[in-house]
Amino acid sequence: MAEFKHVSVMLDECIDALNVKDGGIYFDGTLGGGGHSYQILKKSAPNGRLYATDLDDYAIGRATDRLKEFDGRFSLIKDNFKNFENIKENLGVDGFDGILLDLGVSSFQLDDRQRGFSYMASDVKLDMRMDRENPLTAERVVNEYDERELKRILSEYGEERFASTIAKNIVDRRKVKPIETTGELIEIIVKSIPKKFQHDGHPAKRTFQAIRIEVNGELDGLYHTVMCMARALKKGGRIAILTFHSLEDRIVKRAFKELECDCICDKSLPVCVCGKRKEIEIITRHPITASEEEFNFNSRAKSAKLRIAEKI
Repeated sequence: MAEFKHVSVMLDECIDALNVKDGGIYFDGTLGGGGHSYQILKKSAPNGRLYATDLDDYAIGRATDRLKEFDGRFSLIKDNFKNFENIKENLGVDGFDGILLDLGVSSFQLDDRQRGFSYMASDVKLDMRMDRENPLTAERVVNEYDERELKRILSEYGEERFASTIAKNIVDRRKVKPIETTGELIEIIVKSIPKKFQHDGHPAKRTFQAIRIEVNGELDGLYHTVMCMARALKKGGRIAILTFHSLEDRIVKRAFKELECDCICDKSLPVCVCGKRKEIEIITRHPITASEEEFNFNSRAKSAKLRIAEKI
């Protein structure tokens, strides 16, 4: 097992966004290495309470150890944050003072070669599962999805302009033998993209992102979950969401806009009949991005965008 390493992106910005206070009740939907959770517990001392979820057993185990100095003030739950409604009901919590989502893949998962997330490792099995109990792996997606579905995933989730060619070449290659390793997939991708278009980062970046999103259902239900979380805040409570690609960011932006929208009746009507009322105040009209200083020591921060809203 590789050494556990985790670097929390925009740590200070995320904690500041939540206005953490003593005695507050907080929810971290993406525990990861526990970096954000640690700071929430530290700033909410001595009586703050934290609930956090993650799907990775190993991450939960390491985070439990990291947070042990706050024993009795936190609960870690193995679940998908998208099951928030059920989680909240089971916890019996009336409302939260702050909710945080860091939608990036944890540094440890990316750096653990055996997890198959990274296009920088060429000799490992295609996996990409955040939850090891998930039956759907990257290998299954690559070898079992038909060409049309592969093209859709690469185009929609990876915004890959050569999705059609890559999908066709994947299907052609697997007719000879199953595609089993990251290296085999990378080889197909590189051959599918003209060299003059391979200057903008690693040519496999967008395809790996797309397959990872599909395997883990990263976009499924995100809009609904953001809506539910915002409505679960106490008055004055904050929700802060850190995204790492444009698809997630658009969903969060759309949910916030809907929650902030007031009456949507036709302006010609003398009185409101829709009943729609403004529920949040958007704090970030434009998302916060990482500082240049952070870019220099953590390249993964370059695509990060932080959006914040407050319950009214």
